[in-house]
Amino acid sequence: MKTKAATAACASLIVVMLGAALGSVSIPPGDIFSIISHKAAGSPLPAHIEPALVAIVWNLRLPRALLAFFVGAALSVSGAVMQSVLRNPLASSYTLGVSSGASLGAGLVILYGVSIPFMPAFTLPFLGFLFGLGTIILIMAIVTRLDWQMENITIILTGMVFTLFINAVTMLMSALSREHLQRLIFWQMGSFSMKDWQAVFILAPAAVLGTMFVAHFNRELDIMTFGEEQAKTMGVDLKKVKWILLVTAAALTGSAVAFVGVIGFVDLVAPHIIRKLFGSAHRYVVPMSAVFGGGFMVVCDLIARTVVSPSELPVGTVTAIIGAPFFAWLYFGGRKKKAKVV
Repeated sequence: MKTKAATAACASLIVVMLGAALGSVSIPPGDIFSIISHKAAGSPLPAHIEPALVAIVWNLRLPRALLAFFVGAALSVSGAVMQSVLRNPLASSYTLGVSSGASLGAGLVILYGVSIPFMPAFTLPFLGFLFGLGTIILIMAIVTRLDWQMENITIILTGMVFTLFINAVTMLMSALSREHLQRLIFWQMGSFSMKDWQAVFILAPAAVLGTMFVAHFNRELDIMTFGEEQAKTMGVDLKKVKWILLVTAAALTGSAVAFVGVIGFVDLVAPHIIRKLFGSAHRYVVPMSAVFGGGFMVVCDLIARTVVSPSELPVGTVTAIIGAPFFAWLYFGGRKKKAKVV
């Protein structure tokens, strides 16, 4: 198992390096390492490496690849938590309205020019995160009042209702302010274009700390996969644990969505693949979902910016094209195998 984990980590590192190396101008891996070493540690730069290549790698490709990795990691861990807590293979933060809430916050900024005076550059990611996280907190508060046991079906249905309602509000706003509609649509499809180190320095700690925090609940997550009654008999405080884990998962998704827009299917696909490779123990599922999801996102972003170069596809489109049929095969193929065994 440790060998598998080490292999996955090395593969993700290689993928990140490929993200920095490949593009309209291909750069050898040795030059990539030389540029990183020069910028990070001040080592001498080989004479054959031009300043333009240094700028391409350090200012454009490397921060973009790292941001894609941490976005994929945050989304995948969030998906793993949602699926385990709600015991639903299709559960995700998007199901519970996080992306819808973030889109509403983004719509206020893009369509109506809402701005925070002391940090205008961060208005869009801040409101996207705030509205996304606020949506799940509001949903959980309502569920607590409707169902004191906080059953999973109540949480899911309430999330779906809120998602539909918030989407309708966002569509109404878009219909009334069409001059900026294209920008909002592009944001909703997800993109890593024009992202710099600033976004990486904010999202990376959030993704790492969020993953570490979730890892402290590995035992509770393992127990909850067997059912709510079993979890109660084993001393798990379901209400408290559900609140903590669902809000943490929403915060991870909200952090990712805030910077790059809505990107789907990564949070569904990655945890399922990891469970097939490493089993259902969350001491492997949580960190390996982060590693695999991060690498998968870098690959999708690499495809998005190279397949129709010099133009660029929305990365959310690429994840959907790859993830939707793959997830269908993964999920329904597994059900067919179970049916044959029975």
